Amino acid sequence: MKILDQYILRRFLYNFFSSFFILIVIFIFQGIWLFIDDLAGKGLGMVIIGKFIFYFIPTLVDKVLPLTVLLSSILTFGTFAENYEFAAMKASGISLQRGMRSLIVFVLFLGLVTFFFANDVIPKSEQKMFNLRRNIAKVKPAAAITEGVFSDFEGTGEGMNIKVDKKYGEQDRFLDNVIIHKKTEQNINNTVIKAKSGELISSEESDIIQLVLKDGHYYEEVLPKDSKEKRKQPFAKSNFETYTINIDISELNEQDLEEDQNITTNKMKNVGRLIKDIDSLRENNLEKVAAFSKNVVNRMGAFQNTVPQDSTQKNLEAIKRDTIEEAKQDSIKTIDEFIKSLVQWEQIQVMKKAQNEVSSILNTVVAKKDELQSRYKFYNSHILSLHQKYALALSCIILFFVGAPLGAIIRKGGLGLPMVVAIILFLTYYFIGVFAGNYAKEGNIHPALGAWLPTLIMLPLGISLTRRATADKGLIGFGHFIDRIKSIFKKKAKEAEDQ
Repeated sequence: MKILDQYILRRFLYNFFSSFFILIVIFIFQGIWLFIDDLAGKGLGMVIIGKFIFYFIPTLVDKVLPLTVLLSSILTFGTFAENYEFAAMKASGISLQRGMRSLIVFVLFLGLVTFFFANDVIPKSEQKMFNLRRNIAKVKPAAAITEGVFSDFEGTGEGMNIKVDKKYGEQDRFLDNVIIHKKTEQNINNTVIKAKSGELISSEESDIIQLVLKDGHYYEEVLPKDSKEKRKQPFAKSNFETYTINIDISELNEQDLEEDQNITTNKMKNVGRLIKDIDSLRENNLEKVAAFSKNVVNRMGAFQNTVPQDSTQKNLEAIKRDTIEEAKQDSIKTIDEFIKSLVQWEQIQVMKKAQNEVSSILNTVVAKKDELQSRYKFYNSHILSLHQKYALALSCIILFFVGAPLGAIIRKGGLGLPMVVAIILFLTYYFIGVFAGNYAKEGNIHPALGAWLPTLIMLPLGISLTRRATADKGLIGFGHFIDRIKSIFKKKAKEAEDQ
């Protein structure tokens, strides 16, 4: 049996590594298109581009590995069934489960390796890739400018945000419709510059990059030291045909492309960090909600909490009430009575004030709602990422039990039908995961269910296919339905003859 186990394992490993290599190359080229604007035409060396691709490859494992397991298992067992090797095994008394024994051990080991990748390698690769793109943008300032959005010029002597509608020319040096916000030392935007066009001029021998703006306007808010002058809100405004900004990049030339920055997203965190951050995020969100709720209640002046008083204080108040004349009872018991007790102009004033207060509270609630939704979306993404690491490892095992019996049933080897079936099943699995993940982030379903849903859907399919392959049944059997229908007609015909 050891010879048979080695033979089955060797055939599976050949299909596994062949499929993995082909798929990883396809996904690499597909992924490079996402970052082609950050890499092409920026004067980057092949070493930097090679590092970027090297860091990018591990991030593809969560897509490539499940598809590889599914495809290689269909190919292996489909070839066995097509060449009647399974028929020979069954004639020798070897069941499908017994033939899969060596592969089950390998797939279980593969699940552990996959979890290690998802927990340690992929987060580190995400962090390295993110920091490499960030540091490339520092060394190559043109790469830091993204069309249509405000981009930060980091590491320069004076901070600024810049937005352009279009970049073109050699290394994207020419800019259209430039808007610049300059920052003060307190990180406040007090200067706005607009220009119809611009050009980045640099030299390898110089540490200065010139940003030449043409046909624009300059606006600066003046910040005087005297508080009385601040009330006048002075500003400076001018028009220009050509305006040059010199950017010192001496610090950027010493920038380390491998420098690690802070971990910012859930994809860059391992299980231990995710569990810790989930607890802190939950506590922080509850504190934010409680504080906001208390603030709204206080502004409304309703639902006042009754604070229990000390018994000695109550006794003192009782003594005072005994010694003081009985207070007059308030004759106003309802809001309508209170409004009617006021003159007309007082009624209008009270109603306007109440309306403004309610409108202010509603605006505050709407603004806070968006903030809290983004907070809970960030919190849900952490829970989703945590469970996805475990679900990815188990999905490789589940998809093996889907692909192996499916290959034995369809009895077809090669890259034709098995490839089509594998792609259809994987796309079903993948799109279920994408939709479930999006619903989980929005809070429509629990994040744990969003991570496990595609695996839970594939689990009964794997069990059903394994049972059908063990019993030598087809992919879809209608025989028992037809037999049941025939038996019903025969029974009715017999009853008619007896009558």
